[in-house]
Amino acid sequence: MPDDARQPLLDVRELRTYFFMRRGIVKAVDGVSFRVMPGETLGLVGESGSGKTMTCLSILKLLPRGARIVGGQILFQGRDLALAADGDIEAVRGKQIGLVLQNAMAALDPVFAIGTQVGEPLVVHEQLSWKAALRRVIDLLRMVKIVSPELRLHNYPHELSGGMRQRVASAAAIGCRPLLLIADEPTTALDVTTQRQYLDLLKELQRATGMAILFVTHDISLVGNMCDQIAVFYGGIVVEYGPRDLVLTQPSHPYTEALLQSVPKLGETRERLRTIRGDPPDLGRLPRGCPFHPRCDAAMDICRTGEPPPAFILADGRRTRCWLHEAEHVERPAGSARAD
Repeated sequence: MPDDARQPLLDVRELRTYFFMRRGIVKAVDGVSFRVMPGETLGLVGESGSGKTMTCLSILKLLPRGARIVGGQILFQGRDLALAADGDIEAVRGKQIGLVLQNAMAALDPVFAIGTQVGEPLVVHEQLSWKAALRRVIDLLRMVKIVSPELRLHNYPHELSGGMRQRVASAAAIGCRPLLLIADEPTTALDVTTQRQYLDLLKELQRATGMAILFVTHDISLVGNMCDQIAVFYGGIVVEYGPRDLVLTQPSHPYTEALLQSVPKLGETRERLRTIRGDPPDLGRLPRGCPFHPRCDAAMDICRTGEPPPAFILADGRRTRCWLHEAEHVERPAGSARAD
């Protein structure tokens, strides 16, 4: 295998995206770092408001009003998207990086048939004629398990079920054969059975196309069969980052452990589920020290009064931002209290 085959497809380094508001600065993403290798799936896990979606929108430079990237790098195939001009980033969106949002009904335009919506990126990015684009649309709808695609391409979004709309949104996202698919909470509006079917579909599409996936979810139970690596978000930072099996079976951060203990286990009907006391932090008024300390049963004085913990690198390669592991780290990022 060539050496460049193992270079990161996406390398996010110390990304900081802030909202500048009248009440002050909201640090929505504050020093986030991770890598996505070609063909790999990285799961971004955490409660709503933890910075997952803002990280994805930063990658595509689709930030809402008032938000701005203030630091860090977003290296996609070695090129820094954070510095890319609007015209250059538009050539990346939809063609090299696809996006699936959690609400397919909102993402799909209600006044256009789905064939038009799936076909338009092919005309824009691939310079196909509409006739050729519609032939590709039929193939794409068939790929995402839409029955009778020749007929369905004339349907409007409101004529489809929630699961079918999400499949159509996925067909639109992968139409130009992107290297990376960002799937932002794609199963939130789906029932449990449809969730599983959709995740199986994503994995099948990944095997067929070789694309990498950035999978965003608040439900840590979904990442076990889906992801190769996991980054756990809390309060705008990544508190734990590492291989799936290690993160899920030997969590190094108290927040990760609490998330896992809050998930029901099959067959254990009498076990009391753990809840995480308190509320998620206000990103505009973060507490001093570790942002999780007000809710953490293992919090120490340094967690409350010191600087936020740096990203300690453990012997197994994981990175964790918890003072409990200060003595275990094998390397400490130079001069920074942020994950690298």
